[in-house]
Amino acid sequence: MNKKTVYKIKGLYRDDFRVTGYEFGSGKRSVCIVGPCRGNEMQQLYVCSQLVKKFKQLEEEKRIKKGCKVLIIPTMNSYSYNIQKRFWSTDGTDINRMFPGYDEGETTQRIADGVFREVSKYDIGIQFTSFYMPGEFMPHIRMMKTENCDVEMAKQFGLPYVVLKNIQPFDTTTLNYNWQVWDKQAFSFYTTTTKRIDRASAGMAILSILSFLAQQGIVKYQGPMGVESEVIEDTDLVTVQTARSGLFEGLVNVGDEVKIGTPIANIVDPYDGDIVETLYAPCDCRIFFEHSDPLTYANTVVFKLVRI
Repeated sequence: MNKKTVYKIKGLYRDDFRVTGYEFGSGKRSVCIVGPCRGNEMQQLYVCSQLVKKFKQLEEEKRIKKGCKVLIIPTMNSYSYNIQKRFWSTDGTDINRMFPGYDEGETTQRIADGVFREVSKYDIGIQFTSFYMPGEFMPHIRMMKTENCDVEMAKQFGLPYVVLKNIQPFDTTTLNYNWQVWDKQAFSFYTTTTKRIDRASAGMAILSILSFLAQQGIVKYQGPMGVESEVIEDTDLVTVQTARSGLFEGLVNVGDEVKIGTPIANIVDPYDGDIVETLYAPCDCRIFFEHSDPLTYANTVVFKLVRI
């Protein structure tokens, strides 16, 4: 294992800001695994830390194929973790909206530029990221729908779903999109949780990564191959919105299959405890995404469903 500084900014009053990477194996730059850009992505950071630990073992056991190099960057925003803030600690900007970066721009643009110069050298990019709304997901791979996306390769992760993201203007500044523009295969990996550590879904993510890399001929690994992925587009997902604000009381769990008309959540008045709204499943479906914060506001998407 080689621990290296991928990018550094000189600190005026505190220690220098560093983006740290861990290299395993040698030779062709085969795969780069990038952890969270945001300071509340605890599950994603935990998964990357466990991957570093696992790849130490793989390297010691000589189970990384000769001529293959793997780079893991656990996070590119340690400052925000230090103060438990989602976005960049000084100006509230999102590093994952700054790619491919600009080396003479704002701080987050410079970080994106420094990181992208390194990660764009690898053939395959995998990013552990989170959704812009608070909630829990069924584990899945998400890809930008470009001419360069390889759906069959995405299925090799063995997760229940592969979601093709129809590109919006703001997507063009994300790491996933720019990896694909640079002719790399790029995959965004969504585990179940974000703000809390879920060891079961973290373990599933590690097995999924190892299975995928074994099929690419990068590591030697024999284990469960996962499930056959269903490919959907993000526009296929059925959304359920609130009409009222209040305490959010979920009545189902992510992954549950429910029939049309089944109550899936209550919105509760935070003062007198009355149920001000009950949400019902609009179709036979599987719960793909569920709001996780205790409060919700009116006209907020709190469920995303896959039709059955």
